[in-house]
Amino acid sequence: MIVKMAEGNLKTKYGEYHEVLYYDGQKESIALVMGDVKDGEEVLCRVHSSCLFGHAFNSIECDCREQMETSQQLIQQEGKGIVIWLEQEGKGNGHFALLKSVERKRQGVKQADAYEAVGFKRDARDFRAAAEILKDLGVRSVRMITGNANKTDTLTSYGVKVVGTVPT
Repeated sequence: MIVKMAEGNLKTKYGEYHEVLYYDGQKESIALVMGDVKDGEEVLCRVHSSCLFGHAFNSIECDCREQMETSQQLIQQEGKGIVIWLEQEGKGNGHFALLKSVERKRQGVKQADAYEAVGFKRDARDFRAAAEILKDLGVRSVRMITGNANKTDTLTSYGVKVVGTVPT
């Protein structure tokens, strides 16, 4: 179960968001909300996992930063939407797995295959917190900003009505 801990406003280069901090007993998750999404239909939504390489270290070896920027630009253009930030570094395997898999990725191996090759799950992420956040925010349906069918399928299995996707 997820609990709302705190909230406030956040100014970004893509407009002002209302930040809502949640906690599930182990990890914090953040919803960045632009506009009124309560009872919203077809609300643009990006569920984004943390990435130290891309966001903190400005790595050019992943597209996480670009995906976040594109998502915020799309939400700004629409004037309404949500970015949900989940602490799930390395597709949920952690930063250690990311470091261990980097050389394989540089050799042209897809990231999920690289994780598996060094002894981790292809994708250990859990999107239950995102589903609970969307329910807490009162969103009726979303258009996911993603190219990951597994993400939309998982959210649907948790009761989120996904009515479409917008690729990043």
